[in-house]
Amino acid sequence: MRTPLLTIPETYRQLIFLVCVIACTIFLDPPFALLTGLVIAFVIGNPFIKINKKATTLLLQVSVVCLGFKMNFEHAMQAGKEGFVFTVATIGVTLLAGWIIGRQLKIDKNTSLLISNGTAICGGSAIAAVAPVIKANDEQISVSLGTVFILNSIALFIFPVLGNYLNLTDQQFGTWCAIAIHDTSSVVGAASKYSEEALKIATTIKLERALWIIPLTLIIAYFQKNTGKIKIPYFIFYFIIAILISTYLPLHFPVLNNNIGEHSLFQWAYLFGRKGLVVTLFLIGSGLSLNTLKQVGWRPILQGVLLWIIIGGTSLFVIKGLI
Repeated sequence: MRTPLLTIPETYRQLIFLVCVIACTIFLDPPFALLTGLVIAFVIGNPFIKINKKATTLLLQVSVVCLGFKMNFEHAMQAGKEGFVFTVATIGVTLLAGWIIGRQLKIDKNTSLLISNGTAICGGSAIAAVAPVIKANDEQISVSLGTVFILNSIALFIFPVLGNYLNLTDQQFGTWCAIAIHDTSSVVGAASKYSEEALKIATTIKLERALWIIPLTLIIAYFQKNTGKIKIPYFIFYFIIAILISTYLPLHFPVLNNNIGEHSLFQWAYLFGRKGLVVTLFLIGSGLSLNTLKQVGWRPILQGVLLWIIIGGTSLFVIKGLI
């Protein structure tokens, strides 16, 4: 349990928290929503911490699905096709590098595997899927999630800056985000900060990448002789359905026409997805546990950083040369 800096009545904590949620949707972009959540976590604490994890997961999934309502299926297929070979190659390289680095740093085998999977595929979701298969304990899971969270938070701020500095195109940046940033939330957050086109590309490639949770977890389960239940990210299939609906169903009739402009039902769904993502990042920040960060230690962080440099640097080099 963490102890916030200020001790105030629960009612006021809840009111401040809800005001911050509203403010995030109106005024803040993804990086600063995450930062605001961190401030809330340390200053007054999250008054809804018991439901925070479930709320974050659900809102992220709904938001990602809603983003699909402003995408074209043929364009999404093209982006996925172009990123397929790259995805397979980078996953393989990351897992191999993670195994080598973990051994050299003498990191616990399960912790090293979880960090490697989280870096290779999709952060916390991959860790959550693999953890029960390898029978990881709470400390190993917390250390892995803490490592990924720290690097995700940094990525959310520095990737858009680096993208602009390197003059990356929308396609280059979207692809780079999807490959080099761990969690879907931070990928979409960084890409949305860059451009709408980068957001579409990054979301498509990242969710295609996330589907590799299924075969990779099955492979690990086979070698671990584990026949337990494997978590499948079903929301990705809903995202695909949303793209199909947006592309092929003629529902682009206006549902509002006033001083803020004409918006179709699909545009409102997409707008909800963008705002929902901002709130998701606020909730992620507000759910931070200081104890978790203290548990991480320098070795897992170093493994995460080295893997990040490898996958981020290699993918950027290839992307700049090919796209």
